[in-house]
Amino acid sequence: MDDPGADLDMLERTYGRFRLVNAVVSNPRAVYRRWIRPRLSPIETRRVLDIGTGGSDLPQAMLAWARADGLRLEVTAIDPDERAIAWARRRPPVPGLVLRQVTSRELADAGERFDVVTSNHVLHHLDGRELGALLAESERLAAGGGLAVHGDIERSRLGYALFGIGTLPFAGNLLADTFIRADGLTSIRRSHTAAELRAVLPAGWRVRRGFPSRLEVIWGASG
Repeated sequence: MDDPGADLDMLERTYGRFRLVNAVVSNPRAVYRRWIRPRLSPIETRRVLDIGTGGSDLPQAMLAWARADGLRLEVTAIDPDERAIAWARRRPPVPGLVLRQVTSRELADAGERFDVVTSNHVLHHLDGRELGALLAESERLAAGGGLAVHGDIERSRLGYALFGIGTLPFAGNLLADTFIRADGLTSIRRSHTAAELRAVLPAGWRVRRGFPSRLEVIWGASG
């Protein structure tokens, strides 16, 4: 999916089916309940930034849950890949969703501030320098009492085996002609363990394990 020359039809089918896969492997409802919902208000609109949003399925889910809870939320969903933002902009509009083709550095340099800065499955795409930059930018974007929480896969043989087995029955139908299965297995191999992340995180950041085979890298929260 990172390849600029990737087949566009396959890429767009992948964006369209992320919602189903993320609902299982990313546990987004738990992320919303633990980190997002406690910071929302029924009176004042809170701002969340989703970095590397892809097809924006997770921000859309957050907004739906917040509406159901009677809470006011605006999510700025960003991705530097014009293909992702173009696909997301062709979907029906969602109240409270702001789509931007921009980087977290550009927003931080512009002085933007958010109540929560989040990402999903971004960290394993980054080298050491890029990871450090993302964390520093997250601190700037959440400055003044905000929270940053970046969710990713935890690398393990069991997680790799379960994803491979769990997606195999759908390889010829639901996941056919998408990058989800192949890229998912590659992503697990490229991801970190909790110990690896703890060894490189700057001061003020911590790692929390989640389910299933999840890691959360957190700044600005004591819970």
